[in-house]
Amino acid sequence: MRTQVAIIGAGPSGLLLGQLLYKAGIDNIIIERQGAQYVLGRIRAGVLEQVAVDLLDECGVGARMHREGLVHEGIELLFKGSRHRIDMHDLTGGKNVTVYGQTEVTHDLMDARKAEGLTTVYDVGDSVTLHDFDSANPRVRYVKDGLAHEIECDFIAGCDGYHGVSRASAPSSALRTYEKVYPFGWLGVLADVPPVSHELIYANTERGFALCSMRSHTRSRYYVQVPLTDHVEQWTDDAFWSELKLRLDPQARESLVTGPSIEKSIAPLRSFVAEPMRFGRLFLAGDAAHIVPPTGAKGLNLAATDVKYLSSALIEHYKDKSSAGIDHYSEKCLRRVWKAERFSWWFTSLMHKFPDTGEFGQKVQEAELDYLVGSRAASTALAENYVGLPL
Repeated sequence: MRTQVAIIGAGPSGLLLGQLLYKAGIDNIIIERQGAQYVLGRIRAGVLEQVAVDLLDECGVGARMHREGLVHEGIELLFKGSRHRIDMHDLTGGKNVTVYGQTEVTHDLMDARKAEGLTTVYDVGDSVTLHDFDSANPRVRYVKDGLAHEIECDFIAGCDGYHGVSRASAPSSALRTYEKVYPFGWLGVLADVPPVSHELIYANTERGFALCSMRSHTRSRYYVQVPLTDHVEQWTDDAFWSELKLRLDPQARESLVTGPSIEKSIAPLRSFVAEPMRFGRLFLAGDAAHIVPPTGAKGLNLAATDVKYLSSALIEHYKDKSSAGIDHYSEKCLRRVWKAERFSWWFTSLMHKFPDTGEFGQKVQEAELDYLVGSRAASTALAENYVGLPL
């Protein structure tokens, strides 16, 4: 087989890249180790910055997002038993975020790719290998249904996540990684109950962090901070709802609607960056290159920004015969990545209970939160980062 761009990974970043390239007349094939239903079954966040919204519109898949997505103009910070609203719309000159689940984004992109008859190869397992990406003739090999296949291409886009083959294929001598592992995780529950609030609530409490989020007007996503030693099996639905209530203010506690979970899991938190994000004709994008703790809702949005830079660079290469975008891809991405890493680290440090800080640390967090909600300058800094910094 021959294509212009081989994309590894059929998550939202790979699908988004494929659709943008297709719209520009650039051939591409997507190879995914898992099945389509497995990919759709991943439960992920769904707070979209404007850059992600605009890219979905550019791909022609934004109609359902605009119809069903929830536009949020603010968030609420809960500490010392009271809630304080950060008016992002006012503080940023009219910017918002849109709550629309990553599963729905993936579904929309999959449907669009299928409707156009574009090639996506699923269920290849761990058979994918990348070859000669330091030359002008990269190749991707994989095994499907017992048969070996090879794709010749001009470029390889590694959109296959933290555990994927793309970053693992980069020469170790050229790769540098940075990582911080946090000493806790998020126990998350998805339930078909109305949200406790029309905007997200981020809670800092002496019992630990909690987040009240949603996927729609009838489906909610809630999280509580738990030790890394916890296992999801030890948390019944009743135990989760009881713990969540203890971390909410009286009004939210009274109005919280509980119900059976339709998904429950514990996610560890980490910050991770791999540099650079380009190795010859292999490019890393999304979780293949960086991970952020979910506190700042930056994961999917950073991936979308990577895809925007990469698609523009490849289009420039084919349309204008220029390598400028390709040559500066890693530098441009990493400048934005590190700003998002900083914000996500700061917001995580501010909102969570750390095992080694004790009562003093809790008091310092509360003092900073009090300053944050009382200072327009500090609130503006939070709002600017939350809705997304300029490209």
